[in-house]
Amino acid sequence: MKFVVDCMLGKLAKWLKILGFDAAYDPAAEDDRLLAEARRENRTLLSRDTDLLARAGTLPKLAVESESWPKQIRQVLDAFDLWNEAAPYTRCLECNVRLKPLNREAAANLVPPFVLERVREYALCPVCGRVYWPGTHFEAMEEQIAKLLSRKKRGD
Repeated sequence: MKFVVDCMLGKLAKWLKILGFDAAYDPAAEDDRLLAEARRENRTLLSRDTDLLARAGTLPKLAVESESWPKQIRQVLDAFDLWNEAAPYTRCLECNVRLKPLNREAAANLVPPFVLERVREYALCPVCGRVYWPGTHFEAMEEQIAKLLSRKKRGD
């Protein structure tokens, strides 16, 4: 499933990408551009803007209810029954494309030496060349993802 996310929902877009979902997001995109992208690329519009949602007509869309991004994630996963579709760390957070595995030898010239000494798994964005690896933030992200995906409904 592919989404286009309006400028009011940047954190939702980021976490959808972290979870492996295709979530197009440009904080500077005007409403007309979002609607055109949704039509052209068969994307589902995610927005809190009732006027934009009304203008979307018959386009697939979801009125995001909460201001809390964890609740927003849960609403999207519930609305489209995507709980079993999450594939964390498989999408570039900048380009929104699928990452490619990168072996340690190929990563040698792309990461700092101290990272190369400690890390065995890498991924590469084929568009922007950004390299990803489980760094110091990884454990906290794993905990957050586990909380997001462990229970469908939570009281945050």
